[in-house]
Amino acid sequence: MEDCYSTRQVHALLKVSTTTPVKQARQALGARLREIRTAANLTGRVLAAACEWHFTKISKLEHGTQVPSENDIRAWCRTCAAEDHIPDLVATVRVIESMYIEWQRHMRAGLTRSQISSVPLYERTKLFRGYENTVIPGLFHTAEYAAAILIFWNTFLDLSGDVDEAVATRMERQRVLYTGVRRFAFVLEEQTLRTRVGDTDVMLGQLDRVLAVMSLPRVSLGIIPASGQRHCLAQGSFWIFDEDRVQTEGISAGLDITQPREIAVHAKAFALLQQSAVYGKATRELIQRALSELQ
Repeated sequence: MEDCYSTRQVHALLKVSTTTPVKQARQALGARLREIRTAANLTGRVLAAACEWHFTKISKLEHGTQVPSENDIRAWCRTCAAEDHIPDLVATVRVIESMYIEWQRHMRAGLTRSQISSVPLYERTKLFRGYENTVIPGLFHTAEYAAAILIFWNTFLDLSGDVDEAVATRMERQRVLYTGVRRFAFVLEEQTLRTRVGDTDVMLGQLDRVLAVMSLPRVSLGIIPASGQRHCLAQGSFWIFDEDRVQTEGISAGLDITQPREIAVHAKAFALLQQSAVYGKATRELIQRALSELQ
């Protein structure tokens, strides 16, 4: 079994700007099924006939528009002489069935609870890797920037309105930056420096905060210039917690990924994003340029 994904699997898993997180996971699973079929030199119609399916089912499964059952997985792999893939693929199907979290349900008790629920994960994580393409990551937030973001989600999702408590909880969560033996590696798109959150003063304070945090010895911060050479075309933000969990967020749902193969593809993408970024003096110059534009 391959230990890493092909380029098209990376694209299927990471193209989240036009898909929900669950559809993203379905597409990644479909890409794996397609590779198993092509490696067996079987056409879709031949595979469908062998499994006694309608021929259109193959396309639906490979494009992620239909989720395979566990029996589908077993039939597919046995027909393709790839039985060794069955345990991992069955586990993936089970994860897809369980990992979809509706934000309305998740945050029914309010914003504060949603912030508190992540504290144990943050406290046990030793290596944080995060990619953000629109806004500054939460561990770097000022209280004013965090409040502006949480006010939006509170209104958009019609939540309980405990914004002040949620902001306080988010600020408290930032203590992981200064305690323990944790390391933090973040890659931001240049756009994150210019996405207007709050008013000008909020943005000025936030960019100053980024400059301060990036000076911490345990923090590595890279920024991908808008016009720079890219080694990866990931379009959705994601965080990797050690080697056992990836989190992504969409408009209406969040996705916890715990499958080793899927974590591996995010780690591979993150390494390529790091290669696309600039660091040190070049990073500070990009931030200073954004500050100058605001002023």
